[in-house]
Amino acid sequence: MSDTKMRSATISVLVENESGVLARVIGLFSGRGYNIDSLTVAPVERDGSKSRITIVTSGTEMVIEQIKAQLGRLVPVYKVADLSKEGPHLARELALIKVVGTGNARQEALRLADAFRARVIDASTESFIFELTGATDKLDAFLDLMRPLGLAEVSRTGVAAIARGKVAIE
Repeated sequence: MSDTKMRSATISVLVENESGVLARVIGLFSGRGYNIDSLTVAPVERDGSKSRITIVTSGTEMVIEQIKAQLGRLVPVYKVADLSKEGPHLARELALIKVVGTGNARQEALRLADAFRARVIDASTESFIFELTGATDKLDAFLDLMRPLGLAEVSRTGVAAIARGKVAIE
């Protein structure tokens, strides 16, 4: 593999759930000029003591390795895993999508939503709000189709990812 070939990485970071941890992680990226394509964070322990941060970023293999090493040195980080490199994993994203329109555009939006298995979670005579879950590529494809039909607003959660099989980050 060439050192200049870019790749996407889904990095999962298990951290102590305390004030300022997310700011330090983001600061690591911004301070070194790395881009974050997606970021999600939520507590994962019943007592709320640990959180899982999932970061989607891209770079050369060397840059990704630097990111992982620098994340691993942050306190209070317990574990860093590059899910995209360490084996099969599942990654999903949720989007709420508002489409405004009437007539044929409205019917086409409903037909496409059905094909993509998007749920209608709100409807009025002039708009729909769809809920769609899936891989980022699926959401992007749906949004591309909704643009000419009256796409008005989008809210996305960012990627949540987990390793398949018995491998666990915790």
